[in-house]
Amino acid sequence: MKISQMMQRKLITLDMDDTLANAKKLFEQHNMHHILINNKSTLAGVITDRDLWQNLSPTVGTRNETPQDSFILNKKVHLIMARDLITATEEVSLTDAILLFHDNKISCLPVVNENQQAVGIITWRDIIKVIAVQYRRKTNDNLTTHSDSQKVINTDNHDDIDNK
Repeated sequence: MKISQMMQRKLITLDMDDTLANAKKLFEQHNMHHILINNKSTLAGVITDRDLWQNLSPTVGTRNETPQDSFILNKKVHLIMARDLITATEEVSLTDAILLFHDNKISCLPVVNENQQAVGIITWRDIIKVIAVQYRRKTNDNLTTHSDSQKVINTDNHDDIDNK
């Protein structure tokens, strides 16, 4: 299976000069964990919800918010984004993507075209979903096969009882 078959194509992105307040709003609105950051049309970085929360005070958005909290919300996302990205193309296999996640200890894999423009994203959660669905299918097939063979066994046993 290629990652193009399972990647998310509907991307939520910010520009390098967007603020942490904009990132916070996107994370809250879309219930996601990664935002791709562009420099013009080229992928420049990634910011995670963890990156954001590590840079914000717990009092942001509360009645205890300080002027310093407001100042931090105006920081630019490029100041906290990850810049050394591990990326993939649409042709990468699921197995190779899993190895990229493991070997590089990453939680998302941006998918780019030949111009380094983001065309998709795949996260470790997406991979877990695929593995879970495949496993569930396999176990359901085994249960169906097992229960079909049980029916044959039960029928055979029932026939034996009738013949006695």
